This record gives sequence, structure tokens and C-alpha cells, in this order.
Amino acid sequence: MSILVFDIESVPDFEAGRKIHKLTDDLSDKDVVKAMQHLQFQKSGSEFMPLHLQKIVAISVLFENRDQLKVWSLGNKDSDEKEIIQRFYEGVEQHTPTLVSWNGGGFDLPVLNYRSLVHGVQAPRYWETGDDDTSFRYNNYISRFHSRHTDLMDVLANYQPRAGAKLDQIATMLGFPGKFGMDGSQVWDKFQEGGIDEIRNYCETDVLNTYLVYLQFEMIRGRCSRGLLEQKLERVKNLLRESGEDHLEEFLQVWEAGE
Repeated sequence: MSILVFDIESVPDFEAGRKIHKLTDDLSDKDVVKAMQHLQFQKSGSEFMPLHLQKIVAISVLFENRDQLKVWSLGNKDSDEKEIIQRFYEGVEQHTPTLVSWNGGGFDLPVLNYRSLVHGVQAPRYWETGDDDTSFRYNNYISRFHSRHTDLMDVLANYQPRAGAKLDQIATMLGFPGKFGMDGSQVWDKFQEGGIDEIRNYCETDVLNTYLVYLQFEMIRGRCSRGLLEQKLERVKNLLRESGEDHLEEFLQVWEAGE
């Protein structure tokens, strides 16, 4: 069984906002977003854009399959939104992995759904619910209570919204690095500055935190012995040591400093 841990980073969809709110073409993208945020704050008391008005700028994944373990961001820094979404679903089509996320059911997957709709990205395996493959009838990616997509935040909270927690706090509580360097609130500013590499690196560290929490989860539900857990944690450390990537090596340094 293969595991695909994933996380997305997004910014306000200023192109859709310009159309929906009938904003003039002479406004810059930055000013369009300011107008969108103002309108959203008046409506909800928060500037956070609704999910259908989020544009994906990065998707990072960690793939585990037998002895294979790899973490990376899909496409490259010049890839457009459609390409990175297509690459994500190509992985699902090819491997039919267990998808693992933190709040993926509440955020990442709905955003992917809307953006796939915008770009016309086909993903039949992802949308399968048993009509063509009966093995998906009782375990598919769409149902909240099926494990083919395991939303760790939702599962650990027993599907109770009031019991939800932040990935950063849970990871830190378990002795993992959590967030450092930047957080999701800075993604729009970094995007405007052309800092897509920093966004992709940050997204990869979120994926690593999610995977480490998932390993602990696998242990408490009896699918991973303590001995195997230690082996898998050491394998992650070796991956980071051998990566040659500054942000991954820094992740390892923060991790080991906290032990």
C-alpha cells in the first residue's frame, strides 16, 4: 500500500474576484485582493477568502511505497496551476494511494475540486465511488468517513469541529519541528514578492510534519509497532540528511535540537 501525504498553498484568486465583483481592469491584482478582502471582512468578519476563491500556487507531497520515501513539490517554480493539479491527480491515477492530510477534507481537497473545475482537469480515480470499481463503494476518496483519504485533523478530533487542532501545535507537542520560518498567513505576501521557492519549501515542511504525526497515529491504532515506528522515523532523518536541500536539513536540525 502506498501513502501520499499532501498539502497545498494558495492565494486569493484575483482573476475570479475581478469577475465576480465586477472590478475594473485598471486595478492592480494587489488592489483587487484588497477589495476582495474588504468585502469578505464586511460579510464574515474575516479577510480569509472562501474556498472557491483560492488559487493554488504550490502542492507538496511525500510518497511512501515499500522502501521508497520521497518528498518534493509538484512541477517547478514556473509551473502554472493547471500543471501542478494535473500532476497531483496523475499520481492518484497511477498509484491509487492512501491520501493523508491535515484538514484536507475541510480545505485542500475542496480547493482542488474547485480549481479542477476551473481548469477542466480530469481525475476519474479520485472521483470513483463504486460505480465502475466496486472496491471504492465502501472506501473512496470523497467520503468523510472513509480511510482512502485520511484527514488526520478530522479523525483525531473524532469528526467534532470543536475538537480540531492546528498541525503546528500537535507536531510540536509530539517533539517534531512544527512550523518555523514562515506560516500560511505570509503566503500571499511571499507570492507577490516572487518567493515561490520559499512557499514550496514551506509547503514541504508541512507535509513532513503531517507524515510524522501520521506515523504516530499508525502506531496508536496498532498498524505500526514501536520498533517499526523508530525505524521509519530514522528513515525520514536519513532522507533529510541526504537531501542536499537547505530547508530540509534545517527541518532536521530543529527536530534533533528538540529531542
